[in-house]
Amino acid sequence: MTSGNGHVELMHFNRAPQRVVSLVPSVTDSLFQLGAGDSLVGVTDYCPVPMSATKPPSRVGGTRTVDTERVAALKPDLVIANQEENPKDAVEALEESGVQVWVTFPKSPYDALRILHTLTQLFRLPAAAIRIETLERTLDWTARSTPDRRPRVFCPIWFEEQSALGSWWMTFNADTYAGDLLRVCGGDNVFADRERCYPLGADLGAADPEVILLPSEPFAFGEGHVELVRKLLPESNAVRHDRVHRVDGRLITWHGTKMAQALAELPSYFNFGDDKDA
Repeated sequence: MTSGNGHVELMHFNRAPQRVVSLVPSVTDSLFQLGAGDSLVGVTDYCPVPMSATKPPSRVGGTRTVDTERVAALKPDLVIANQEENPKDAVEALEESGVQVWVTFPKSPYDALRILHTLTQLFRLPAAAIRIETLERTLDWTARSTPDRRPRVFCPIWFEEQSALGSWWMTFNADTYAGDLLRVCGGDNVFADRERCYPLGADLGAADPEVILLPSEPFAFGEGHVELVRKLLPESNAVRHDRVHRVDGRLITWHGTKMAQALAELPSYFNFGDDKDA
């Protein structure tokens, strides 16, 4: 297994891989965006495939329910996986069948950039490499342009209601791609230092977020959840100042070329004047 935030062993490939399986939706999207989509012979059920694709890849199951036999039958030169999104036993089964697997695990936008740079090298995409260099400059500029005072932000990625716990929310801390992306874009994650990922209602009230982002994935937060937040946290700055926003979840969690859109849109949620009671 080749694991890391940036480098697959390029020396193993004397030419660009011709048969690739991507088990990571953001990587699949990036390969199509960078011009290497024709190399994909397999993707997950959640991976986007453009209607214009000349050779639509086979579907190999969900990100957590990968059909490893189907993947192996495609005889891939390389499988690209992710430590958080794909189960370890699926990766190990593919390796045991003789498939080379690159396991990615970016924990910051700069980690994601290293993966993108590696993709442009691996697939021999010099024009795309220039595009990624531009994205890197945009990331640097965004990181330097954040406001002096970062608003407190709560961004859940899952929600459930249970009789024993009531409403509970799953979120992320600073040691994640999503957490560091919010920081770069000017937000202060209220649960950045938290080790547990399931904050309860009491935690949210104490955190008093000034901005609440409800992403469309991996959990599809809807208007009903906006109303729920308003009822649960009526005295929070976010609710009182009407800063509870539904957002495209791919901007938060997709570590690939989608980052360009994230850097363009996310800072707007955090750049507002100081409120006298904030």
